Amino acid sequence: MMHCRSVEDVVAAIKSGDRVVPRGGGHCFVDRSAPGDVVLDLSGLNSIEVRADGVATIDAGALLGQVYADLHAAGRGLPAGCGETVGITGLTLGGGIGLVGRMYGLSCDRLLSAQVVLADGSVVECSADCEPDLFWALRGAGGGQFGVVTSLRFDTVPEPITTRIEARWVSADPEVLVAVWQAWAPDSPDELTLNLTIDGSQAVLIGASLLPADETRSLLAEFADLVGAPVPFFLRAGMPLSAVKASFAEATPGEPARIRSEFFERSLSDDVLRELIGCGRLAFTAMGGAYNRIAAEATAFAHRNTRFLLETANDRSWSIAHADGSGRVYPNFPDLALADGPAAYHGENLARLRAVKQAYDPDRFFDFPQAV
Repeated sequence: MMHCRSVEDVVAAIKSGDRVVPRGGGHCFVDRSAPGDVVLDLSGLNSIEVRADGVATIDAGALLGQVYADLHAAGRGLPAGCGETVGITGLTLGGGIGLVGRMYGLSCDRLLSAQVVLADGSVVECSADCEPDLFWALRGAGGGQFGVVTSLRFDTVPEPITTRIEARWVSADPEVLVAVWQAWAPDSPDELTLNLTIDGSQAVLIGASLLPADETRSLLAEFADLVGAPVPFFLRAGMPLSAVKASFAEATPGEPARIRSEFFERSLSDDVLRELIGCGRLAFTAMGGAYNRIAAEATAFAHRNTRFLLETANDRSWSIAHADGSGRVYPNFPDLALADGPAAYHGENLARLRAVKQAYDPDRFFDFPQAV
């Protein structure tokens, strides 16, 4: 492992000729290095600067806990995940789903430019106007495939004040709960995100709302009426986005590693849902909203027509759900069991991504299983 504390360190590592695998300081669900590879640990590159106009330059090794804290100090926010030890770079390059993404889009949708060290050791700045094909590829498929990203520049948003939503209980009928959630949550107002986890009869709903608290309560009451049973919602209004993110990071320690996942463009059928309940932990993330208002070909992130993302705990539950699935998988949840990972991650964007790969890394200096 090589600890990089500057862009020059990254350049030197690449020019050494050893095959390198970048690590942004966070984690990945699979090991993308092979024997003999040099892991570039970029955690030493972690500075964050926020301009008065809200544009934030974030070095590649920064973790989300630090990002949210520094943005909060400047009165700014960014749609991204909850895990405080998640690296901002890996998250963004694979898309970046989060609690306010239905309103503000993916993390990569807020990306303005990136600094990248290429396979020949050259350093480029890419944006919509400079190296546009590379910039396109980085927004949804950039994790370690085209170069080593050393910094990112984001168009942040004024930090939202949110209402935190949580409910935990033993559901009398989890099948009904899932059926209602999948029909309701993806079509709820963009300002509301409500995600569902089912593990046996244990049910957990977590989310955030940018709507006034009273309007949020009314919407959740509507959801409970459709479920046909009381849902013990606990709401905390007036929380900055950074505080909500931190609270959920603390509330879910020891969350099991994701094993299989898939995007869904339609609700699970009654037969599939009936068979699926009881097959282990099921985690549903609501999509729709701003995620889907960008064309699938506008960025490398191809999953712009989905209702929800489902994470399953084992192969059996994934196989059952897959019957109703889109065949598409979130790039940030890599799955080595997929028959064709690149097609699942990138869909119709795969051909263009391969052309970008050929242009920027024809000798496949940056390579790993399931790379384009």
